Amino acid sequence: MTALPRDVPSSTRLNSAQWLRSSYSTGANNCVETARLSGRLAVRDSKNPGGPALLFSPESWAGFTAAFH
Repeated sequence: MTALPRDVPSSTRLNSAQWLRSSYSTGANNCVETARLSGRLAVRDSKNPGGPALLFSPESWAGFTAAFH
């Protein structure tokens, strides 16, 4: 079994991704943005759009976000 990469340089592989900003954003640019990629969810810091992004499986992301509700 091949492990998935844990982060991908946004500037080289995620340029064509359609990033969505959190609806909880205050407009101060202190939130996260997400994009769907090949069955995974990429998450990046809105203050550093050219920086790395973390990749999550749908199940992992659902578990992570459920912990905060």
